[in-house]
Amino acid sequence: MVANNFWINGEPCSDIPANDRGLAYGDGVFETIRVIGRRPTLAEFHWQRLEDSLNRLGIQADVSLLLDEVKAFLSSRGGSDGVLKVLITRGSGGRGYNPAGCSESRRILSCHPLPEHPAANRFAGIALYPCSTRLGHNCLAGMKHLNRLENVLARAEWSDSGFQEGLMLDMNGLLIEGTMSNLFLVKNGTLYTPALDRCGVSGVCREFILHQASGWGLPVIVDDLGEPVLEEADEVFVCNSVNGVWPVVRFRHCRWQVGAITAMVRDRVLDVLNG
Repeated sequence: MVANNFWINGEPCSDIPANDRGLAYGDGVFETIRVIGRRPTLAEFHWQRLEDSLNRLGIQADVSLLLDEVKAFLSSRGGSDGVLKVLITRGSGGRGYNPAGCSESRRILSCHPLPEHPAANRFAGIALYPCSTRLGHNCLAGMKHLNRLENVLARAEWSDSGFQEGLMLDMNGLLIEGTMSNLFLVKNGTLYTPALDRCGVSGVCREFILHQASGWGLPVIVDDLGEPVLEEADEVFVCNSVNGVWPVVRFRHCRWQVGAITAMVRDRVLDVLNG
């Protein structure tokens, strides 16, 4: 990659100091954003989650300045489609856990090509791998923080191209999310999605769907969901803010069709992600 694919604190740069706390302790947060031309999609949801996460972690960052930098960064790239990664760390500090002395957070922008997934993932549906890595409960639930090792370990569990995503449970055996996506079930015309108050990432595409569901005429239930509810589901899908909605047609012995509600949600999300 050329240097202009990376900006740090508003300047073209690709060098991160070895004492950055994001590297040393995972002390930071990030957003992964689909970009069409110069426009970040689902932007208001991304920036709100970012600001909320920074506040929860007590990381001081000028979000208005960041948004100006994002605009300039995307303009410098000539308006090509891609994936923008926005990463904010607490900055550089001492060796220990104590964050005292970090005078300035670090804002890191990078741009990457859109992932090349088969169109069949979106229209014909995918198979989910049953991950054995469990998500632990913690006070960081909901945030897209830099400590993503559980997801890394889960994704490393399979190499079979017959599976396009993996399903993760928590330590109590409850459904939580995919390795890179959120999970929805459809039963009797109602959307169900797992509660994420103890672990998991409150994904931006998930939040968009929850925000829009009533306008689409879909009741929603957010609750603890055990794995057996999958057998009772009429439809299943996963989603994220880069790939959109992927219907799920196979998990263990369960089989589903690409249902009408899944197709409707998929198309509504796709309209937004395609600008």
